Amino acid sequence: MRRNKNINFLLLFFIVGTSLLLFSSSLFQIFAFPNKIHIFKDQKQIINIGFPFQLDLNNEKDHVLNLSKSIEKNKNNAVCINPLKLGKTNINFKLLGLLPIRSIKVDVIPKIKVIPGGQSVGVKLNTKGVLVVGLEEIKGIDGKKYNPAIEAGLAIGDSILEMNGLKIKDAEHVISLINQNKHQTMKVKVKRNEKIFYCNIIPAKSMDQGEYKIGLWVRDKTAGIGTLTFYHPESKKFGALGHAITDIDTGLLLTVENGEVIKSKVASVKQGKRGQPGEIKGIFYETSKPIGTLEKNTHFGIYGRMNKCINNDVYNKPIDIAYQNQIKVGKATILTTIDNNKIEEYEVYIEKINRQHNANTKSMIIRVTDKRLLKKTGGIVQGMSGSPIIQNGKLVGAVTHVFVNNPSKGYGLFIEWMIKEAKIDL
Repeated sequence: MRRNKNINFLLLFFIVGTSLLLFSSSLFQIFAFPNKIHIFKDQKQIINIGFPFQLDLNNEKDHVLNLSKSIEKNKNNAVCINPLKLGKTNINFKLLGLLPIRSIKVDVIPKIKVIPGGQSVGVKLNTKGVLVVGLEEIKGIDGKKYNPAIEAGLAIGDSILEMNGLKIKDAEHVISLINQNKHQTMKVKVKRNEKIFYCNIIPAKSMDQGEYKIGLWVRDKTAGIGTLTFYHPESKKFGALGHAITDIDTGLLLTVENGEVIKSKVASVKQGKRGQPGEIKGIFYETSKPIGTLEKNTHFGIYGRMNKCINNDVYNKPIDIAYQNQIKVGKATILTTIDNNKIEEYEVYIEKINRQHNANTKSMIIRVTDKRLLKKTGGIVQGMSGSPIIQNGKLVGAVTHVFVNNPSKGYGLFIEWMIKEAKIDL
């Protein structure tokens, strides 16, 4: 009798434990959903709701969508979201269909179609003002050491926007203004992160060159190559890189005054190895005929407008974009240019998807599976950033970073974040 009671207790413990585990897993899945999901009109969306939760409409009067039970195999508690018209509404996750757990906004939008990139492009960027990349002491004509910049409160990473009310053009302009002003106090407008402040600097005359200096090194431009992610024919807007252009010395994001996108050819490829990232080296050509204008440099790529339509021989027509709730773990491809100045498509595998409420360059983990690409590059290399990721015929993201200790793997950015940064109307 005692033995039967023990067995029953263990069985009950097992059932309760399993139920709690399933409950916790389902609850975690629910809170992993973003606060807002986009669904294209005329395109159904399946959401798998774990027991004991249910999905319900917040306001059926909206008539934006309806819900039905999915008939897909192996998804016993899946719900099919059926868009009816363009608009916004809310859906609720409920415990046992009664207790509200979480509400999510749903936006039914028209389909966005873009031409995927894959082309190697050159980028020239001129900063707003000049970026402070170094500080140094000046030996004055009296033999003493000075650093006017530090004394005024300037630091590495600051951007100097104006001097004495004049907008700074470039590094040469800074030198010219200092020597025109000589030992007189200069009022300097500075940007640090997102804050603007003013400071006063008195230049010191250098014993070595006899010129007036304020004790800093500045940079006003940079250039490099990357990969185009998409081109939107209707607006002529483009997105590329998938991450920011940063200063080589400070690692800080460079603000754009103006810039150009020009044609680039792959000159050579350094294969990536464990602990040693590879690199695509390119050369600019037809520099007098830029193919686009650079307008924004953000943490999630660079953006601007093309001067003419951009073609892609692999995908010669625009394709749909996919939002994160439509991306699945599994096979995908990337488009990139490795040699012969030709876009090619290579197989990859999306290993992990990080559902995100806010933009982040580490949206998913991809692994290169294509033997051709592994043989040529070892996987993902510098210069491939921005390579479009395609799954089921839709643009889902862009390559952003390589794993230093495993070049066959890297991170990808959801394309929805790039579309948002480009300000393409949804």
